[in-house]
Amino acid sequence: MKRGAAAPPRRPPADGETRAILRHWVEAVPDDRLAHLVRDAARTFSRALQARLAARGVSFGHWTFLRVLWERDGLTQRQLSEEAGVMAPTTNAAVRAMESLGYVRRERRAGNRKNVHVVLTPRGRALRRALVPLAEEVNRAGVAGVAPVDVATTRRVLLAIIGNLAADLARGRGAERGRAPRQRSSGASRATPRSIAPSSSAV
Repeated sequence: MKRGAAAPPRRPPADGETRAILRHWVEAVPDDRLAHLVRDAARTFSRALQARLAARGVSFGHWTFLRVLWERDGLTQRQLSEEAGVMAPTTNAAVRAMESLGYVRRERRAGNRKNVHVVLTPRGRALRRALVPLAEEVNRAGVAGVAPVDVATTRRVLLAIIGNLAADLARGRGAERGRAPRQRSSGASRATPRSIAPSSSAV
């Protein structure tokens, strides 16, 4: 290093799980599938935010729903579940817990008494000012030392991946619709399942 040159910033020591992730990508399997790298990056972002939220007494699970409601308050519980990408029983438990904490209230509206709408309370809305800066801080920490041009390239690549996979899914659905119905043999049992559920294994 040249005399007088600024030393590169020292990164704080990583915890055990983060060290394992880095060791996997740097030493063990540097050419592992890109899907796994994206998943590990997302997990690390989430863990960094989770630690900050915990210091404020807010669970990461509640953050998942609050950030949706801050943008679209008053969704039905079913819509909230779909927007958050969470199963309905988990959403129901979380909404009940957030209601007990005073973050939301549930209400039924005239015209459709079956739907349960989830509405932020003043306390729930106020959390946005306290918690969104934590997420912004995590994003800044994640790209610390990365050139802006590389961050912009990463964004373009990830958006392209999302678009490509969305098109792939659409093609798959189109192919399914275009298939002729399978003829059942005369000797088939009525108890034979008509289809097999797809595997839930990771990409």
